[in-house]
Amino acid sequence: MSSNKKYWKSVEELNENSSIVETLRNNEFVEEIPTDEFLGDAASLASSSTTRRDFLKYVGFSTAAATLAACEGPVHKSIPYVVQPEEIIPGLADYYATSFSDGFDFANILVKTREGRPIKIENNKIEGANFHANARVHASVLSLYDNLRLKTSKIAGKDASWDEANAKIKASVADAKAKGGKVVLLTNTSASPSTDRLIGQFLAANPNAKHVVYDAVSSSDALDAFQMVYGERALADYDFSKANTIVSVGADFLGDWQGGGFDAGYAQGRIPQNGKMSKHFQFEANMTLSGAAADKRVPMTVANQKQALVQIYNVITGASVSAANNPEVAKAAQQLKAAGSKGVLVSGIDDKNAQLLVLAINRALSSEAFNPVNTRQIRKGNNSEVKQLIADMNSGAVHTLIMNGVNPVYTLSNGAEFATALKKVKLAATFTMKEDETALASSIAVATPHYLESWGDVSIVKGQYAITQPTIRPLFDTVQFQDALLSWTGNAQTYYDYIRTSWSGAKSWNQLVHDGVAISEAVAGSGVGADFNAAAGVLAKAKGTQTELVLYTKTGMGDGQQANNPWLQEFPDPITRASWDNYVTVSKSDAEAWGLENWNVANGGLNGSYVTLSANGVKLEKVPVMIQPGQAKGTVGLALGYGRKASLKEEMQVGVNAYALYSNFNNVQNVSIAKEDGEHEFACVQLQKTLMGRGDIIKETSLEVFNTKDAAEWNIMPVVSLDHKEVAATSVDLWESFDRSIGHHFNLSIDLNACTGCGACVIACHAENNVPVVGKSEVRRSRDMHWLRIDRYYSSETTFEGDNKTKAASSGLMDSISTLRGMEDPSENPQIAFQPVMCQHCNHAPCETVCPVAATSHGRQGQNQMAYNRCVGTRYCANNCPYKVRRFNWFLYNKNEEFNYHMNDDLGRMVINPDVNVRSRGVMEKCSMCIQMTQATILKAKNEGRLVKDGEFQTACSNACTSGAMVFGDVNDKESQVAKLAEDKRAYHLLEHIGTKPNVVYHVKVRN
Repeated sequence: MSSNKKYWKSVEELNENSSIVETLRNNEFVEEIPTDEFLGDAASLASSSTTRRDFLKYVGFSTAAATLAACEGPVHKSIPYVVQPEEIIPGLADYYATSFSDGFDFANILVKTREGRPIKIENNKIEGANFHANARVHASVLSLYDNLRLKTSKIAGKDASWDEANAKIKASVADAKAKGGKVVLLTNTSASPSTDRLIGQFLAANPNAKHVVYDAVSSSDALDAFQMVYGERALADYDFSKANTIVSVGADFLGDWQGGGFDAGYAQGRIPQNGKMSKHFQFEANMTLSGAAADKRVPMTVANQKQALVQIYNVITGASVSAANNPEVAKAAQQLKAAGSKGVLVSGIDDKNAQLLVLAINRALSSEAFNPVNTRQIRKGNNSEVKQLIADMNSGAVHTLIMNGVNPVYTLSNGAEFATALKKVKLAATFTMKEDETALASSIAVATPHYLESWGDVSIVKGQYAITQPTIRPLFDTVQFQDALLSWTGNAQTYYDYIRTSWSGAKSWNQLVHDGVAISEAVAGSGVGADFNAAAGVLAKAKGTQTELVLYTKTGMGDGQQANNPWLQEFPDPITRASWDNYVTVSKSDAEAWGLENWNVANGGLNGSYVTLSANGVKLEKVPVMIQPGQAKGTVGLALGYGRKASLKEEMQVGVNAYALYSNFNNVQNVSIAKEDGEHEFACVQLQKTLMGRGDIIKETSLEVFNTKDAAEWNIMPVVSLDHKEVAATSVDLWESFDRSIGHHFNLSIDLNACTGCGACVIACHAENNVPVVGKSEVRRSRDMHWLRIDRYYSSETTFEGDNKTKAASSGLMDSISTLRGMEDPSENPQIAFQPVMCQHCNHAPCETVCPVAATSHGRQGQNQMAYNRCVGTRYCANNCPYKVRRFNWFLYNKNEEFNYHMNDDLGRMVINPDVNVRSRGVMEKCSMCIQMTQATILKAKNEGRLVKDGEFQTACSNACTSGAMVFGDVNDKESQVAKLAEDKRAYHLLEHIGTKPNVVYHVKVRN
């Protein structure tokens, strides 16, 4: 029986004479239902003969459209699948194994797609896939949807077809061959066997052609040294899990040194097992991720690092080359020698002689961690050939220049000279994804596809072969460089066919594409040897006379290829915690001598001075200053990859171009510094630099204490007073506990020993959960929206243990206040600790009890849940959260021109994960422990009629963590890894004394 009740949406409807009511009656639907457009005109429909099934399709669509039209919002016209692709099941994700390769970063990955759209990068964990995704690789999926990509080829700045561009290039190559002119292929390191073969075939067909490999950030000196000793232009690989003693001289091997990817092996040796863990010495100028993780870090100039390398060489090999004696270096050298084959030495000094000593030392040690057989193929740039190319261009000797994957007008220190030299080349063509600085200076710019739209292959290390496969059809009119090479050599095959017919491994082609990786036997090279003593003699003469500028690449920005990626621009630097900038890092002592300052302003932002850097006749003006604890006196640091203008949105045109000072491909330059007027506004997400002795936040101990004392002494459990007796804080509750032993109960374990602060988890969380980018201005107001942050703390004394002693020694109110104020300032050479912090998903959550509308509540599986449509933005929950992990969404970031990032255009929004809603303004956001991922795992196991296996449950952060620091799972499964970690003697909860009973478990940091 139908109801006669009438419902009103507002009081206004009670007034029959209201103009608003009349308007609503006349315009019930906001937009007309597009049934005519979908079904065609009535006459043709009436005359058509159709099946009952087709008729129901039409009726079904019109019914759905009518339902949509009844909504209050505007109707978006939709077209359903008429013939659904077999490989696509709406609502289910597909994963494709592929490889990332851009000349700077390389990785074996899986690509998550939804309804044909790549939306997330994950690590390929199959055997042999050893190169995992860093923050930049995770963010690369957003670069696919960059609205400023080059959408078609251009000739002289005007749109053109590939056929037109190809005809001009072919004619120029033929003309050069006829006239004896030089043709040069200038490419980045592709590490692609098939591309190398194609280039070889092109050179064979054109004897007047030459191939030059150019890397924006060079490893040429290390390549030259390795080639001299081992006869192969490559780099040694390292497995730090096999080393008990690690000595690094200026090598940030947890960062981008020689391609990175060493953190997984390193972390294995840093977790104390059977009473042992590796010992790590770091000698460096800039504070790096490797320096932050080291047991003993000694800041020193690069000139002194060269002396240190000679000193270590003498101890290990028994040589007697005269060098300065440093007691800290001597101690490290003795321990390295004692470790023997379980020791390893690495160096990032851009000097062939230094790299020769590295090889000599590791050979003398017979280091197990040093692998000269399975060499890295990911750095092939040749500095001398690049310099010769510029000279040839200036002299008019180069007839045709074809570039791929490089942007020398921006990345060369003499980029302006290169641009001028391009005008002397009869035809300059560049294959590029962006209309960048070099594309604008070239006569032809060929639009190339993103790697997620491409076929390819890559050999990251010798003995490993990986496939790159497309996960989406090309979005624009693009051509791969390899297809062009096939065309120029008269090969009618497609690049896909060329790769497939070239494959001859043990795996079938289909299996190779499915797995993404194949492994084969590697053969060692043999060289002519080198005079190591002579190399040491040259290094021993190194002396520092001026201030040294040490150029480096940031964890977020790398070499600058993805400068238009807002995820990376807003990514806080792990060390400085600043985003949207590069800056000169200066020691406190030098800053005071030069009158440079950092200070906080009323809105909580960080400001700083400006300087001008001058080196080799080049001036870099208006460079902001960041006073950096741990920076070696007499040195300053500056990150490459910023200061770009071409093909970037205005918001992304930040920072200064440090490549201008990268003279002769050397990352160390003598500079002079002059203070400028004005003050720079930083977007820094963390102004609290030290722990000030608060050992209950980051608990740590020494390996000796860990091995000899009971856990109760170094992992102290807090106590409270109950009935005038001290009892464990965890035993006292304000509420009756809920029985969570039935079903799943999720925990996230975070090992502070394994966390390197790399930030891959932060970008993965961005991608999985549609976290918006807010821009520099909002970050500066502490309105960043990251659901996961990685807190970085410096010690106030030289160690955190020293901080605890200083705090304990204070007595009385005034003395304590004075002591604590002093402890706000970090040491000039502090210890560093990283701590990932997200919503702790407290079983007794303070946020839940104060929400007046029950927008935040606790799930049966241990997750603190948010109902966004209930949230009214009181922010009581954020005020009551002791962990400060909630982010209030101040603005509508989606489809808002004021926030002109990926969510403001249709192409950028293709990256959005449909399993997670896009939040509107006025609601509270926070980590959900990726509830959509846990539920998908449960449903998958249910459909397959089985239990969930250990390791299947993942969050975005745990899945992205390559060091093994984050482990997620079900603690009710007592055999699971996370359940065992929760019972480990190192396990503790953050701020345990307040009784919130979190579901995130930390592990005490042990220092060796």
